[in-house]
Amino acid sequence: MLKGFKEFLMRGNVIDLAVAVVIGAAFNAVIDRMVTSFINPIIGMIFKADSLDGALAVTLPGGGVLAFGAVLGALLNFVIVAAVVYFVFVLPMNKLKGAPAEEAPAGPTTDELLTEIRDLLKAQQETK
Repeated sequence: MLKGFKEFLMRGNVIDLAVAVVIGAAFNAVIDRMVTSFINPIIGMIFKADSLDGALAVTLPGGGVLAFGAVLGALLNFVIVAAVVYFVFVLPMNKLKGAPAEEAPAGPTTDELLTEIRDLLKAQQETK
């Protein structure tokens, strides 16, 4: 039982996942600070609100509030995170890996090889 648990822990996927979770948590703090310090003030100027949470709010007759700004803020945060992940991590890693290697030209299929062998054997028998 302990051997199986040890094998599970030593798999590359588990270690990679653990590293990804830790890096993701640290990365979330950076993005949160960027949105709070940079994006929210710009949005505050445009919508005349401290953040999108209070912007574009529609009060309902029953006392509820539709917070369109909060949804827009969450979508904007997602787009920012996706852009930073792509441009800071994915794009540089792809450049470090280099251009994808070109695939070797495909050789003849098994049927083509068998046909060629058959024709060679037939030609060999005709010359005897």
